[in-house]
Order: sequence, then C-alpha cells, then structure tokens
Amino acid sequence: MDDEGIPYVRPRIANACDGCKARKVKCDGKQPCSYCARRKRSHACTYSPQKRRQRGSARDRDASTPGLRLRSDSLLKDASPSRINDGSSSLSPAGRGGNRRSLEASAEDDTEVPREARLVCDAQGKLIFIGDCAPLSFFQSVRQLVTSRVESNAFAPESSRFSVLEVAAPSQHTTRPPNHGTPKVWANTVPDLVMRYISTTASVIDLFDNGTLLDDVQIWASLEPKPQGSMSIINYLILAIGQRTADDAKAEEYFEYARDRALSSLSSDLSVATVQAFALITMYMLCSCQINGAFLYFGIAVRAAYSVGIHRTEVNARFGAEAHLQRDRLWKSLRVVDLYLSTSMGRPPATSDVDCSVPYKAKADDGTEVYDLLNASVQILLIIERIVEEIYSRKKISLQLTEGISVQLREWSSTWLERLKQVEPDGIWNYDYNGACQVMSTYYYAVMLVSRPFLMYELFRNLDGPQANDRSLATGKSKLADACIDSASLMVDSILDGICRLTFTSASRTNSSMPLLVPWLFASSLVLGVGLLGGFGHVLEKRCRQSIDALDHFAKHNAHAEQYSLIAQSLLSISLDHLEKKELQERMQRTENSSQLFGLLPPRRPMDSPSSTGTPRPTHTPSSTTPRPADHMHRDAFQHVRLLSMCSPSLGEVDSAILGLHDDGSLQNMDPAYWGGTLGNDADQASALNLFTLLDSGGVDLAHYL
Repeated sequence: MDDEGIPYVRPRIANACDGCKARKVKCDGKQPCSYCARRKRSHACTYSPQKRRQRGSARDRDASTPGLRLRSDSLLKDASPSRINDGSSSLSPAGRGGNRRSLEASAEDDTEVPREARLVCDAQGKLIFIGDCAPLSFFQSVRQLVTSRVESNAFAPESSRFSVLEVAAPSQHTTRPPNHGTPKVWANTVPDLVMRYISTTASVIDLFDNGTLLDDVQIWASLEPKPQGSMSIINYLILAIGQRTADDAKAEEYFEYARDRALSSLSSDLSVATVQAFALITMYMLCSCQINGAFLYFGIAVRAAYSVGIHRTEVNARFGAEAHLQRDRLWKSLRVVDLYLSTSMGRPPATSDVDCSVPYKAKADDGTEVYDLLNASVQILLIIERIVEEIYSRKKISLQLTEGISVQLREWSSTWLERLKQVEPDGIWNYDYNGACQVMSTYYYAVMLVSRPFLMYELFRNLDGPQANDRSLATGKSKLADACIDSASLMVDSILDGICRLTFTSASRTNSSMPLLVPWLFASSLVLGVGLLGGFGHVLEKRCRQSIDALDHFAKHNAHAEQYSLIAQSLLSISLDHLEKKELQERMQRTENSSQLFGLLPPRRPMDSPSSTGTPRPTHTPSSTTPRPADHMHRDAFQHVRLLSMCSPSLGEVDSAILGLHDDGSLQNMDPAYWGGTLGNDADQASALNLFTLLDSGGVDLAHYL
C-alpha cells in the first residue's frame, strides 16, 4: 500500500516479448520493450501470439487423452528463424510482418505429429528414454504400423532381439588392471593415427590447430616417461579415436587410461583442457556406438565449458588472438555434438544460445561467407533445433509453419550446398570430403525431419483406402511427403557417390567411421521403405537396396549400422511382399470380371470349391521376417564393381520439385507465391492446370483424326 493507504495495483500488459518470456523478466509491452532496448537487442524483440485457453468440453476431452493436443493457432505464430550469430544481429529473412499468416488456419492444413517418445532397452536390458524426433522412435512407429496393418510377424528377429540403442561397452570386458602403468605408444604409428582422428572428426569437432597437431603429438610420443598431465590425457584420446578403425583392443586401452585420468583430475584441474578431454571422450563413445554413455560424459564437458566462459566470445578474446579462435571453435564444436546427440536421441539439448555470443558466421572482405565446415555444420543443426522445438515438441505441424522453416533451409542451401558438392577427394585422407559428406547428409535429414509427419499422414491414408495414383492431383501434404522421400533419395545418392569416389581415388584410405552419418542414413532407409510400402513408386526398391548397401559399408566399423541394415532389409522385404500380394489381388479381381467374356475360365460350380474337395488348395505365405536372397549381402562382398555400378544414380525417376529440391538437391529459386498457391489452397479449382490448352486455342486440328 502507498502512503495514503490506497492499495497498489501492479499494471499488467496483454503480452510480453519472447525474450522477456524466456528470461522470466518484466516486460512493458512496447516495441521494442525497455529491457531489449537497454541491451541493444531491439532487432530481437518480437512478440508471439498468446495461447488460447481451451474451454469446457475441449479441456475435458484433452484431459482424458494421454497427452494434451495443442490448438493449431498456437503453432501459427511468427516463427522467426533460429538465431545464427554473425557477431552483430540475428538472421530474420522473412521479416516480422510479411511472414505472419492469419491465425484462423483451416483444419485441413494441420497435421498431427505422432507422439513417438518411448522407452527402449539398452545393451544391459535397462529402459532408456528416446524422444519423438529420434530415428529410433521413427523406427518404432514404423514397426508398430507395419505389424498392425500389414504383417503381424514383421521384421527379422535379428533386428528386434538385441538393443538398437547401444552396444555393450568393450571396457566391461577388457578393463585394465590397477597400477598397470601408462600404455605404450609407438612413434611410427602416430602419423597414421592422428590422420585417422582428423578424418573421423571432420565437421564435428575442431579442438586443435590441425596444422600443428601432428608435430605436437609426435613430440609428446617421443618423451619417456610420459608427463602425467592434461596433455597426456588429450593425446591418448586422440590416438584412441584414431585406433578405432585400426586396432579396437589398443584403442580401448588408450581410452580407458585417458578416461580414468580425466575423471580423477576433474575436481582439481578445471580448464579448457578439461572441456577438450571430455569432448574427446564423448566423440570416442559415439564412434564406439555407446551413445547413452556419450550423452552422460558430454554433460561434464558442457558444464566445464560454462565454468570457464567459452560460450562468450568477449571473454575468449581476453586470452589473445590464437586462444580466442581456439575457444570459439571449441564452443561451436560443443554445439554441433550437443545438437547431434539431442536430435538423434530426442532429448533436450545441454547447450543454449540464450547467453551465448560466439559468432557462427565469418564474412570475407567481399561480403561472402568464408568456407568453414564447422560453421556450416552448426548452422544446419540450429535449423534442426528449431524444427524439433516448433514441431516435435508441440505435436502438430501446418503448411504455414513449414513455410517458415523452408525459408531457412533454402538460405542454408544457397550458401553451402553447391560449395559442399564441389569438394573433391584430394590426397590420402580427404578430411574436407568426409566432412562435407556428413554436413550434406545432415541437411537432407533436416528436410526429412520437417516433412516426415506429412509422409506418415499419407502412408496411413494410403494403407486405409485406395491410393491416389494421379500425382498431378496431389495435395500440399502429399507434395511434402514426396519431399521427404526425395531428400532421403538424395542423401543415399551423395553417400554412395562419396564411397565410390573414395574407393577409386588413387592412394585414398576410406574411413568407415562417420558417427553423424549413420543415424541419418538409417532414417533415410526407413523413409524409402515406407515410401515403397505406401505406393510412392516401385523405383524406390532400388533406392532401398542402395541404402542397405551403404549401411553394410559402414557396418565394418559400426555395430549400429549392422543392426540398421537388418532392419532396412526386413522393411524392404515386407514392402515388396505387401505390394506383390496387393497386385495379385487386383489382378485376380480383374480376371474374375473378364473371364466370362470369352469363356477363358469355366464357370465355377459348387463342387469345384476348395472346401468341397478333400485336398486343400496349396497356399503361399511369403515370409516377412526373412530378407530376400538379394538382401543377404555379406559384409566383405561390398566390392568395387558393385560400388561403381551404383555411383551417382540418376534421380530422374523421383519427383524432386517440392520445397525447391532440384536434381542438385538445392532449395532455391522458389516462386514466392508457391505457399499461397496450389500447395496451401488445394480446394481452389481455379488453380487447376489445363492439360489441353492447345485444343482450347484451336492450335491443333484433330478433324482428320476423328
């Protein structure tokens, strides 16, 4: 109360800006608000529509369902693109007003995103949470759909009996004895192992100066005895990652020693080296298919990074130019690994850009963006972060929301895709080529992730009723479903092309350990399999087999890829059997209708029925749990001739026009009226195409033909 005894009433505003909501601070409702103006963030002061509270029966109905269904109008807010730091301002290409649509969108434009989060078993049989956007959750949804509507005994036992989340840690069986001493390092093996490390981590983490890394490790390897500090921990982890594709036992020995030393010194020595060490531990466990363990150790790396201020570039600048660049790149590496882990497991990320000032862009003197694989990787993963937040966390997607995300995807594509495609294998290890392949695959996965709900919608519709074979009459949702299939096909194309080029490049050493690529490739194999099952074209059978061959290639050093290949083989077999039975049933119906015209078949009499005879008619039940002979490819049978025959397959059979996906995979040159035209207004008959314009104009005279 004030001095006069009159109660003070705190003024309330109708809506607060997004920044004040996130920070939970007071907002005066101005544009820009005083909080953002004081911090010189007027450009980022945006207001999103408030969510409407549901009334009466709607609230009761939502309370009775397993999960709350959000209203579509809460999704159609002005979704400004995720912040991609350039050191000065946030990227907002669509504008605040021009990109906002009416909140009263029709229900036909909304598509439910299936609640795919679930508990799955790890290697020890314990239940582990996997979220909605994870490839494994997508697989569980596909398996449930297939077993309930196509074949109850679907999928090979090998693909379901064991955990597809995590393999048993080798350390549980090869633990080093106590007081065993430091592992032996042979100086002549160091160059090869360091090169393998750089090749494996390209576009994922960039923790050191790769130009001097080899010399630094060689100098350390020549020291006897080895120093007992952070330098030895980091160098052993580098060699362990390099040994992963050469000698698993030696790699595990190096890793166990370095991990134990890092944990023992955690409380007494907190520095940049601590962040580097636990980031390398995470990377090794990702390469070893121990993704849940990697998720836990990565949390230590992130907390250590926040403790030393790596997320603030102004703090990093106080350590000198060289250390400034190293610390900035360390934070970007953490963002890449974090967003990969959170997306592949469907869990909230550990890092955030709320209080981050490290730039994710670098401009050249001519204004163009400097070519940097780490920047390209973190930028596309930031778009994926927005997709997860605005679609999979809210359980519903609309065509208008997809439009806003497609703007970001097209901008990323116009900046990076052509430059990544121009990278050629060069030398022995091809670091840039491996990194470019992983970044492009992440981009294709982003397109698949945003369009996957529409694919599942069309798949349910096609399995429930007759399929629409006339693609010219496709709706906006079916076009987006095609985009999902197109991006999966383009991903397989780029991966196979990369394998072929590296295999046939003179003196090239191929690297089968690409941790970011295998889960995305698995998701593409599932998309292609359900596309074949849903009647999107028999040409997808070839694509499915190519994805299986690529998974088999990576299965040489990746246990997950081996399991994913079995799943993809089973899905392909199920899809082919389903299509074969469907076509046979349609053929039998046509035969029954036409058989009486010319007496091709005698009329059936009661005594001719199978039930009236003593011998039952033989039936053939295709096995959906056993892959076809063509799918049984031995791991060592992935020969050069087979790869050569599949290099750069043409994409002419697949429609790739949606979302600007052309044959080069780019998302460019889209007509601005596209979203407001045939895609978003399927019921408008005025937008129909006239296929006989020449007849209407009198340009063709058919009188002599009639």
